[in-house]
Amino acid sequence: MGSFFKECEHPRSRWAKCPHLYKIRYRSAAGNQLEETGFATQDDAIERLTEIYKDKKTARQSQPKAERIRKYGAMRLEEYAEEWKAGQRHLAVGSLRHLDSLLEHHIYPALGRRRMNSFDHKVVDGFIRTMERNGVGLATQSNAFDKLRAILLDAHRLGLFSDNPVAGVKEPQYDPARAVIPSPEQLRGIRTAGDDAFMLIVDMMSGCGLRNGEAYAVNINNIVADDVYRVSEQVVLASRQYGPLKHRKPGEYRDVPLPAQVRETIEWYVDKHGMVDGYLLRQPSDPTRPYPHYAVDNQWKRIKASGTVDIPEGMVVYGNRHFFASNCLTHGIPITDVAEWMGHKSIEVTFKIYRHLMPGSISSAAQILNLGLAA
Repeated sequence: MGSFFKECEHPRSRWAKCPHLYKIRYRSAAGNQLEETGFATQDDAIERLTEIYKDKKTARQSQPKAERIRKYGAMRLEEYAEEWKAGQRHLAVGSLRHLDSLLEHHIYPALGRRRMNSFDHKVVDGFIRTMERNGVGLATQSNAFDKLRAILLDAHRLGLFSDNPVAGVKEPQYDPARAVIPSPEQLRGIRTAGDDAFMLIVDMMSGCGLRNGEAYAVNINNIVADDVYRVSEQVVLASRQYGPLKHRKPGEYRDVPLPAQVRETIEWYVDKHGMVDGYLLRQPSDPTRPYPHYAVDNQWKRIKASGTVDIPEGMVVYGNRHFFASNCLTHGIPITDVAEWMGHKSIEVTFKIYRHLMPGSISSAAQILNLGLAA
């Protein structure tokens, strides 16, 4: 820490009574030896040495942060984002492709050459206004802002910004288009309009709320109870292989209700077509490979083109999954349960898409509440 002493003829044992002032000697943070004088007592000298030691220790602790700020603050956004992306190991192949598209087509052209230490809320707001002027769709605006926010918040945690650069920014107000949902009568016609695999997929989507790729990975071993199906994987569009669920890490799953009719369809399909390692659906020309997305897409195009089936205007195959949400909400099942069963990242997503399906109004609420009031 340093030393204290007196430069006089008196021995150390006499310093306490000696009138001469104390001196201290220490090394600076740069390693240079320094001296200070003018301390009347030994305690004063020690107190000053302690103060210097604390200052040096604080400086050493803050040095890594200062080095980080110098290193990353001078980086261009494009360079920083590539380092950040390398750490997103939880993202599935499809999600990485989507991220790359947003970076390449929206974030990098507008902000890629900007240095990280130059970002603040005005820069972020300007990015959103640029997308608005360029006619970028609201869904893409929202996704691009979400990714930019994640990158900047990562930099904020490193200490690059004293203030959160996205705080106070009004994000794009994306409101998903109203889902096109078939009626029960239309669903009955749709499910039998294709081959057996098509019917099984429609039942898994409309009865259990599975996404397209999740339905293609239907497995008899995932029936964990007579009325519970465990969704644990999907056929990934990009890789055409089995992979983790959307917004989930490998090994994570969600349990969903399994209506008796859907379970009967699964058992009927197994009895008629068999299975491979528990999987019901495989590529028609190569049973060793997962069921391909195009097999349903091609059937759906043929069914719509035939004009023989009553299909709502604008409906896509995903509309069968929308039917599941509609069936739940119109029968009073809590939206929190629906969000969990459908695997949504947050309940806000469920609410934005399906809020118009939730029963209730001020008048009906008044009638229901009245029933619980004392006369």
